[in-house]
Amino acid sequence: MTNAVASSRTVAVPARLLPALFALAFGAFMVFGVGFSHLEAAHNAAHDGRHAFAFPCH
Repeated sequence: MTNAVASSRTVAVPARLLPALFALAFGAFMVFGVGFSHLEAAHNAAHDGRHAFAFPCH
């Protein structure tokens, strides 16, 4: 009998890290870039989301 190691689904750390960093950067942009925007439409679009996560905005 042979012992086969099932490692075909392992993903390198940098391959998992890139999407996580992108999601973090996008989330920070949504909170800070859009949330504190002086454009009323952008502010109102992010308003309910900030309050849902207990993030103060006014």
